Amino acid sequence: MSRILITSALPYINGIKHLGTLAGSMLPADVFARFQRAQGRETLYICATDEHGTPTELAAAEAGLDPATFCTQQHEVQAELGARFGLSWDHFGRSSSPQNRALTQRFAQTLWENGFIEERVTQQVYSNADRRFLPDRYVIGTCPHCGYPSARGDQCENCTRVLDPADLINPRSAVSGSTDIEIRPSKHLFLRQSLFADRLRAWIDAKKGEWPLLVTSIALKWLDEGLQDRGITRDLEWGVPVNAAEWGPNPDGARPDAEGLAGKVFYVWFDAPIEYIGATWEWADARAAAEGRTPSDADWERWWREPAAADVTYVEFMGKDNVPFHTVGFPCTLIGQNERLGADGAWSPAANAPWKLVDRLKGFNWLDYYGGKFSTSLKRGVFMDHALELLPADYWRWWVMANVPEGSDATFTWEQFQAQVNADLADVLGNFVNRICKFAESRFEGVVPEGGEPGELETRLYADVAAKLAEYGELMEAMEMRKSAQALRQLWVLGNQYLTEAAPWTAIKTDRDRAAVAVRTGLNLVALFARVSAPFIPFACEKIAAAVGEPATAPWPEGDGAALLSLLPAGRPVAAPEVLFRKVEDAQVAEWVARFGGPEAA
Repeated sequence: MSRILITSALPYINGIKHLGTLAGSMLPADVFARFQRAQGRETLYICATDEHGTPTELAAAEAGLDPATFCTQQHEVQAELGARFGLSWDHFGRSSSPQNRALTQRFAQTLWENGFIEERVTQQVYSNADRRFLPDRYVIGTCPHCGYPSARGDQCENCTRVLDPADLINPRSAVSGSTDIEIRPSKHLFLRQSLFADRLRAWIDAKKGEWPLLVTSIALKWLDEGLQDRGITRDLEWGVPVNAAEWGPNPDGARPDAEGLAGKVFYVWFDAPIEYIGATWEWADARAAAEGRTPSDADWERWWREPAAADVTYVEFMGKDNVPFHTVGFPCTLIGQNERLGADGAWSPAANAPWKLVDRLKGFNWLDYYGGKFSTSLKRGVFMDHALELLPADYWRWWVMANVPEGSDATFTWEQFQAQVNADLADVLGNFVNRICKFAESRFEGVVPEGGEPGELETRLYADVAAKLAEYGELMEAMEMRKSAQALRQLWVLGNQYLTEAAPWTAIKTDRDRAAVAVRTGLNLVALFARVSAPFIPFACEKIAAAVGEPATAPWPEGDGAALLSLLPAGRPVAAPEVLFRKVEDAQVAEWVARFGGPEAA
């Protein structure tokens, strides 16, 4: 059985994340991880905070803290919010960890020694008003390709074209807004991505039909436009230091200019994906410490390096803006560990155990707020901390996954949120569990009743449930998240339809055995729903499972419909839970629109 390695795009350390970030990576990855664990597969779900870069330096300065202290505090905030949302990370690491620092420096050294990094003197933007070099994303101007007036110096958010600050029209500092900027020379390291174009194209072409069209189209667009070499160092203080003095010669026999590179750090988009591996190393070290044994590299390398990782299926989740860095940049870093350039330019395998590339990549479009962007500064939209102030996590988990932006961008509105959670959670699932459990309490002494034999109605239900459950499982394996939520809801609907037809409250008046069959079947549906709904709404499912005496965590159900709906033993106590999902009222919606913005916010 394949092991499953799951990573979700690293949330940036600066600020609490909004629902769009949750929808674009972390929550779908969690739902998939929970499903895979229930299948009995050894599953490792890794995430971390992305902590380096200018935004961190500026946010720390604004908070009156040094970057390291600021990141420690913000990491704790994000870890706590993730836990409250039920994000079941096996480890939530930090890109500033010693493990990631060591790996980033090791990977860069290997890329140099294998011939895939070169030095260049570049013209960097310096802001006289801010008295600092400005990283690419902190230079703003008009995109030369599409005319978007607020394009960043690294990438245009509107057309997704990769940019250099010098490309921008009317550039200005994003820190101060000053146009008093100048160009100064600075030596930097460049990853020779252009050399990898043919290999990347063959790799991506082979993923057509396996990866979403969104992902392959974005990746191939980058290649079609001509893959450019990429600067991987920056003139900053906070980051992984460039340790060029420790590097050996490249295939041409040249060593890096350690003096010219002194004081520089690696670009955040170089070290952040490496943290997927770094966080796995952190996880392995923490587990070894908890078990009282000495850590071993084999503990984490078995997930990332061949041949130990031959049985691992590696799955990445991310928003569409992160796709280029995961289909081009990070693969170049890994391929550059696995292969080597000769002095004559010929490729050959490197003398080390190969690093594993991603097998399945799930990219998502954007979730917006009434058609506009979420905005912290404008207090527009719902952020994770505020969401949990308003309602339990499962409300948000369900709505986000039922509307996850797979085929196109999706929009959050309070009115649609209210209608959907009330209909799906309160009316369909919650009402079903409440009705059947309370009826068992009032008419069958609060236990699973015995007596009676299943009839035609149950036979039909067995077939319908088995078919829908199989469809649901296939959709989950395929990572069709929105369709999976629909199939799960349809399972709940089957339960309601059965209960309406079986009508045990009517049968009890004349045929207790017939009512017993209906109640027993209904309670088994409750147990089934608890198991199969847990990836989406884990907190509610603990209560649902407890209502019929089932464990909070249980394997994925197997067998035919009759077997699935005959698991609960007669005589087991049943206790109706408190209201699982209270309806969202109109007055609450009005209050939240006033607080967070409504249609006018777009």
